[in-house]
Amino acid sequence: MHFISENLERYVEDHSEQEPELLRQLSRETHQKVLRPRMLSGHFQGRLLSLLSKLVTPEYILEIGTYTGYSALCLAEGLQKTGTLHTIDINEELYGFQRKYFDLSGYGDRIIQHTGDALELIPGLENGIDLVFIDADKPNYSRYFDLIVPKMKKGGLILSDNVLWSGKVLEEVSDNDMSTVALIEYNSKLREDPRVETVLLPVRDGLTVSRVID
Repeated sequence: MHFISENLERYVEDHSEQEPELLRQLSRETHQKVLRPRMLSGHFQGRLLSLLSKLVTPEYILEIGTYTGYSALCLAEGLQKTGTLHTIDINEELYGFQRKYFDLSGYGDRIIQHTGDALELIPGLENGIDLVFIDADKPNYSRYFDLIVPKMKKGGLILSDNVLWSGKVLEEVSDNDMSTVALIEYNSKLREDPRVETVLLPVRDGLTVSRVID
């Protein structure tokens, strides 16, 4: 959903850092070959993810929801030279697509792919996470958050995507709309949880930045 006009959105992109050529290629191939290409982070949000990662300079990144790998590559731009990025996706059919672009990027040896249920995989990951990006199935956002926080370094960032959900968080919600109900509850949880301080940004479909303080 466009919360600002397409012309203004284009102006924003034109006056932000340029999208790297490899990511343009990844975006193009995703639109040609993969279902639901709007799930890509895209130029503007991707540059924001890159900048946030560079500010954190993480040693250890966790991404929940890889899709075709666009956001992982943006986050990897801020990795320390010895750092690693662990990315989890339940769709094994996209593994090869992701790996192709990871290896072309120069970050391939530092990006570790996991295929399966993130709720089962997260508990087995090491502690000390610096930066997390949550962009997976919406009904489990709160469960991911509760698994992640104890594994985070103090001062680490948790980024949560799609938290405005095309504006549905402001509309009357039917009981069977599990994703919208879950996101409304999740947004309230982040605001009230004493372990984090949170700002919700109206970037694309909504991006929450939460800093672990306890």
